[in-house]
Amino acid sequence: MHYWRAEILRLLLVLAVAGGVGWLLGELPIALVGGVAAYLSLNYWQLWRLRRWLKGNPSATGIEPPETFGLWGELFDGIYRLGRQEQKSRDYLESIIRKAQESSSALEIAVIMINRQGGLEWWNQAAARLLGFQHARDQGHPVTNLVRDPRFAHYFHDADYSEPLKLPAPGDNSRTLEFEIAQFGEQERLMIVRDITRLHHMELMREDFVGNVSHELATPITVIKGYLETIMDNAEHLDSRWRKPFGQMLQQSSRMENIVRDLLMLTALETKAVKRRQQPFNLAALIREVESDTAQVHQSRGHRFSTSCGEGFELVGDRAELYSALSNLAQNAAKYTPDGGEIRIEADYTETGEAFEIRVIDNGIGIDPQHVPRITERFYRVDVSRSSETGGTGLGLAIVKHILLRHDADLHVRSEPGGGSTFSCRFPAERIELAGQTPAPAETRLPDPPRINVH
Repeated sequence: MHYWRAEILRLLLVLAVAGGVGWLLGELPIALVGGVAAYLSLNYWQLWRLRRWLKGNPSATGIEPPETFGLWGELFDGIYRLGRQEQKSRDYLESIIRKAQESSSALEIAVIMINRQGGLEWWNQAAARLLGFQHARDQGHPVTNLVRDPRFAHYFHDADYSEPLKLPAPGDNSRTLEFEIAQFGEQERLMIVRDITRLHHMELMREDFVGNVSHELATPITVIKGYLETIMDNAEHLDSRWRKPFGQMLQQSSRMENIVRDLLMLTALETKAVKRRQQPFNLAALIREVESDTAQVHQSRGHRFSTSCGEGFELVGDRAELYSALSNLAQNAAKYTPDGGEIRIEADYTETGEAFEIRVIDNGIGIDPQHVPRITERFYRVDVSRSSETGGTGLGLAIVKHILLRHDADLHVRSEPGGGSTFSCRFPAERIELAGQTPAPAETRLPDPPRINVH
């Protein structure tokens, strides 16, 4: 404000001097016009100096502003200060970017920045090593043209990055890479690629080990259990001291047999390919079968079972696997519901109609919320002593999860201590057909379907 007042006073002084000279000479109008012209010329000269100074890029070169006075001096100094601040900020950001690039170059994982058009913007040395990117050749090219795998193109364009993608390395099928993508800015992407070859091999070795050990254990456990059953069938001839130990041995051998069976099933689910063509089957008949079998196993508990499912619903999938999953959940509900409880199996579309749910509902002891996220992990136990009493293997819900994943479905759990539990198997709506629209195969009763114990 001080400089503006000084500038106004300067203009008034010029007009006063010009007016005085014009009055003395008797040419007042001409003198005033001359004074204004002189004042404007001075300001245009200052503008010319400003333009010439800015043309020299003072922010980058550090050229000092021309010496001047008044409002123009303040303007020159203000622009110079802003330029210096901008340069400091730019230098600071460039140093951060440079450090980030240098640090990422030392990483073993590949870091790739992808622009909104899907072209390569920047990548570190690990990306060049793992994916073969070359700066001079590949800069700006679409990433889907450089990683030529249909699965990667689908993953990239589908924009569902909740789960990583595992693929063989380009040009080297002996290595396995894991791709993760995160979106940021204006539809830009950051892609992280890891070499997980060793982890992948260890996972395969673990699966082979579990499968082989389970197969090797199955025969001796069957033999031991057979002899123990024979002994217990003639328990009246045993000394009373041995009846309880032999009974416990038979109980634990049965439990070990269940664990081995569940491990074999879980290994098969993890390694066996999903059938390409799955047939629709009557869902209501399957639910009634699960209810009947569960009620028969737990008839001494006095539970009340009920079902609710439209007769016209047909579910496309593997009937034997889905029997195992639903039987698992129903057996689990019956085990952890006090005598005389209620277990209900119902199936219907969700409120939005975008999915179809099969729900197993009980009024049992429930599960503490802190355990719910982990109950599908292998051998995870909410209560070790309670699981031992019921003969659970700790693998049942892991099996359920894998079966549902093979059918594009998810497991949702709602439970609270003392308030019962609801296990919902949520399928995509396109897996449900209505009877009469598509021919369904005749229902057959599967011989001795596997019954899975759940912790």
